[in-house]
Amino acid sequence: MLITIRELTKIYEMGTEQVRALDGVDLDIERGEYVAIMGASGSGKSTLMNILGCLDTPTSGTYTLAGETVSALDDDRLAAIRNRQIGFVFQTFNLLPRSDAFHNVELPLIYAGVSRTDRRQRAAEALSLVGLADRAHHRPNQLSGGQRQRVAIARALVNNPSLILADEPTGNLDSRTSAEIMIALDRIHRAGNTILLVTHEEDIAAHAARRVRLRDGKVESDSGRPG
Repeated sequence: MLITIRELTKIYEMGTEQVRALDGVDLDIERGEYVAIMGASGSGKSTLMNILGCLDTPTSGTYTLAGETVSALDDDRLAAIRNRQIGFVFQTFNLLPRSDAFHNVELPLIYAGVSRTDRRQRAAEALSLVGLADRAHHRPNQLSGGQRQRVAIARALVNNPSLILADEPTGNLDSRTSAEIMIALDRIHRAGNTILLVTHEEDIAAHAARRVRLRDGKVESDSGRPG
């Protein structure tokens, strides 16, 4: 099992009130799954994504990723797991504007201390996987929105993470470009990657084999689970 979550809660203090963003969530995700996390605004899906991505910690409960209980780790250990185990794809691309696509993709490998020869090969392979080998030396302002998001997907892949987290990856894109991005994610899933996709759009969620719906911080439904 790649992800095991038990009785996960997240409580925010808002003045004198407590807001239970997550309220006892249980969830298992196997390696190689493609899961959409769905729910209305305020359902808890963004909070869950932040905890799964080791960007936040739960108030109580446990989160185990690839056999390691990460819910109890300090910030330094969480940062190490983020860098090694998780690839992020955000709605806003988050690319370096003055660097070309190739450098944007190889950047995580530079931080990880990978040799120049190895990182150049891996960055080229990641760009090829998302269909952008011919755009490697274009800067973001020379690329379309869909191409920029595919660069971001390649960057998320390049460290060979255990998990790809895609947070509303088509939120800033038109329908034709959104379809282009989902084709890229489908290809990445077929290559053996585990993908968690946060979305509120039914047609985007339909690409995932499994759909987990949250409501008021709880799992309301879980359809398409293997086994």
